Amino acid sequence: MGEERPAQPRRLPLGFAALTASPGAKAQYRRRRDNAGDWHAAAQRNLFNRMLGQLYHCLKTRRLFDEQIAFPVPQELAAAA
Repeated sequence: MGEERPAQPRRLPLGFAALTASPGAKAQYRRRRDNAGDWHAAAQRNLFNRMLGQLYHCLKTRRLFDEQIAFPVPQELAAAA
């Protein structure tokens, strides 16, 4: 009989919640979709991994989450504004 694959982690709901609530997260997702050519799931995975890294940093340094630090405006967009 064939081997069963291990269960995949359920990480996409966090990425989806961030997309609807955070303008910075939504901009990061759109950059991954438009500029990097990622498919929806890959862009969500990238967003989740980035958020997880940011939250780990907050716990490690005992600082509050700051969206401006987590998702800074890219240099080319800042120069255009």
